[in-house]
Amino acid sequence: KIINIATLISIIANQKPAASGAAKGGLVQLTNALAVAWARDGIQANAILPGWIDTDLTQGARQQLPGLDEAVQARTPEGRWGVPQDLGGAAVFLASSASDFITGTTLLVDGGFAAD
Repeated sequence: KIINIATLISIIANQKPAASGAAKGGLVQLTNALAVAWARDGIQANAILPGWIDTDLTQGARQQLPGLDEAVQARTPEGRWGVPQDLGGAAVFLASSASDFITGTTLLVDGGFAAD
């Protein structure tokens, strides 16, 4: 099992972290390429795409970008920032035998942000 961690910004454009989004978009494509190349060997490659997660980095961004906190909460249907623990269930699922027929998939963990 290969589980890459990319970002919501790898599939949704945002001008602020453009370089980071492009780099993580490349990671999503690498995940897809590995999934195709190694599927017959029983290796699954998937990626988790976290949305806006409350970390030291995003706390700094909220201080530097007025209105970011309110904008993220307003757009996220769950009405909150994610926390690192929100990613655990996705990782456990993708690492388990429950996902043995899932490969080349990106799993959004974003509180519905991309669905809005």
